[in-house]
Amino acid sequence: MRVNKGSIANALLFALEKSAEGLIILDSFSYSSQMRSIRGLPAHKDPTILETIRRLRRRGFIERETNQDGKVILRLTEIGRDYLGHEEEWDGVFRIVIWDVPESKRRIRNLFRRRLREWDFKIWQKSVWISKRNVTNQMRNLIAELEMGKYIAIIESNDPYISHIMMDDRSR
Repeated sequence: MRVNKGSIANALLFALEKSAEGLIILDSFSYSSQMRSIRGLPAHKDPTILETIRRLRRRGFIERETNQDGKVILRLTEIGRDYLGHEEEWDGVFRIVIWDVPESKRRIRNLFRRRLREWDFKIWQKSVWISKRNVTNQMRNLIAELEMGKYIAIIESNDPYISHIMMDDRSR
């Protein structure tokens, strides 16, 4: 599931991540109550938030439970945390991905490219992408799951000369 920045799903995941206990308690599962309970969500007049919650639950990004008072609890799962990545202070290491997935595996190549964008990778050259985010473990897991290890290399570097690449706003 792709979660666009600025979307209801992104705002909900972000709100769960930033909440003190990693959960949000809703008084009821009605639309108006949700809008009051979850700050930072875009205002919508239709019940898209209910469908967003259902989709996020189906994908395993969030869990829903009901406590003894009958209140609904939404909790970010580990999959949801991995998807968001952890907004930690930069550790000084660049993650460089070099990849050349054959045309016959176009579907997997497109999936991998989408994930790189979601993880804030920038294109350095056509098949060389770079990021400051520490998502190496998530990438390695994805590569193993897709069985694409022979087509993708991950390099970590603290070379200070790479920083001009990250600051370069030119389209490539």
